[in-house]
Amino acid sequence: MKTGNVIAIGEALIDRLGPLGGDPSFDSPVTDCFGGAPANVACALSRLGVNVSFIGCLGNDAFGKNLNNLLIQRGINTSGLQQDTLRPTRVVLVRRDNDGERSFEGFEGDKGFGFADQAISREKIIQDWPLVEEEVQWLIAGTIPLASEISSKALLWCIENALNAGIKIALDLNWRPTFWRNQSSTDLEPSTKEKNQILSILKNVSLIKLAKEEAKWFFNTSNPTQISSSFSHKPSVVVTDGSNPISWQLNNHTGKSFAITPSSVVDTTGAGDAFTAGLIYKLLSVELDQIGQQAAEDIIQFGIACGSHVCTGLGAINPQPYLEDIDNLLSKSIGGIS
Repeated sequence: MKTGNVIAIGEALIDRLGPLGGDPSFDSPVTDCFGGAPANVACALSRLGVNVSFIGCLGNDAFGKNLNNLLIQRGINTSGLQQDTLRPTRVVLVRRDNDGERSFEGFEGDKGFGFADQAISREKIIQDWPLVEEEVQWLIAGTIPLASEISSKALLWCIENALNAGIKIALDLNWRPTFWRNQSSTDLEPSTKEKNQILSILKNVSLIKLAKEEAKWFFNTSNPTQISSSFSHKPSVVVTDGSNPISWQLNNHTGKSFAITPSSVVDTTGAGDAFTAGLIYKLLSVELDQIGQQAAEDIIQFGIACGSHVCTGLGAINPQPYLEDIDNLLSKSIGGIS
């Protein structure tokens, strides 16, 4: 039985994974996997048994049609899913090192007009909003739609209307300079303009999830309490660091939780998105401002288990866990919390 109502908005795309240690631009074999952080989170939540609506835009191409079919197969409400006849579904080139860690190398498929996920229409969302808003508890978003003028307007509208409807917002900072600059960039740090644009939407969110390097770039600290205190409303903050311990503050409770080592690491793509889905799944059954220390630790550990499970398979979506997978993993793990 599905439980809880969540809206995810943002990019749905194709991750083209190169061979371990190779270049996805020309080395073989490559593997095309469905992806895009908000789409990943939506699919992970649905597999955990949550009612999810996805708002995004796909190209009128084979990739777009297959992605649309996947979302429907996962039981996701696609009333807010748009189709762009001018722009293709984005293909992201993902380089993987010999340990499965990934980096983004650029894109393929642009015919001179950009990609479909850059053209999420605010006007279309306004028409479809009543179809996805009913009894929604959380809106989940990333920052990539801000990188394009059309999709930025769509995201900002959703955030404003979610707040007006009393919907809590979870935001994955998800800094990906390639998406903002439309090319692979050696300068990974955000510019002042890019930083200010992203920080401007964090002032009303309930939960911020970001990686350690993102925390240092945007807040000059990776301490979640200090990050939370930089906002008047003091949101909950979770700072991830790959396989290293996760630092967090949930409802003024703080901690550092240790990773669960996967049985084998095939590909880390989508691990952070599965982690986010795990957090939201647990938060759907409790009020964020009422959780205690033990509940906070359990929520984080559940998310960690979701992220760990995804690393054991190829791509972000196919290896996503069912509830019984997480129950089994948590019962076997010896990880601790400090």
